[in-house]
Amino acid sequence: MRIIAGEYGGRVLKTAEGPGYRPAMGKVLRVLDLYAGSGSLAFEALSRGAAEAWFVEAAPKAAELIRRNAQTLGIAPERWQVVQEDCNKLLARRARTTFDVVFIDPPYGEGQLSPTLRNAVRNGWLADGAIVAVEVEARLPLDPERENAALVPIVDRTYGQTRIVLWTTRENG
Repeated sequence: MRIIAGEYGGRVLKTAEGPGYRPAMGKVLRVLDLYAGSGSLAFEALSRGAAEAWFVEAAPKAAELIRRNAQTLGIAPERWQVVQEDCNKLLARRARTTFDVVFIDPPYGEGQLSPTLRNAVRNGWLADGAIVAVEVEARLPLDPERENAALVPIVDRTYGQTRIVLWTTRENG
């Protein structure tokens, strides 16, 4: 897998293989990459000028590959952090900081999107005006705007088996 553009454009990332892993698609200040997998989304954001990125990945092998890729790319250590933890356990705690862009790419068929969105909003992980980008299975029924008035829909598109949904947070929402 390659980073598309920016400072690290064209560089190759090592990726974990196995059930549940699939590559995700790719100027932000602070980025939170949930269910990070290879970390490609946050690496792309860092490459394009994001100041900082957190990669949240529970699988030890994938988390270690993210660390190694960040080091191989030469990204300054203060610009990235790997959090090896279940996303919803992390998000269930009150945030110490907020994020401007949040990527959520949960494993298909496990019902993780709703609790992830709910915890991120409820516990203060999203900055005012944050963008939340979600990749889920195309047939997943979701209406988080109804569940959570803090999210405003921007885009909802289906590409084959994949659904890409973007929301923003309401100012002071």
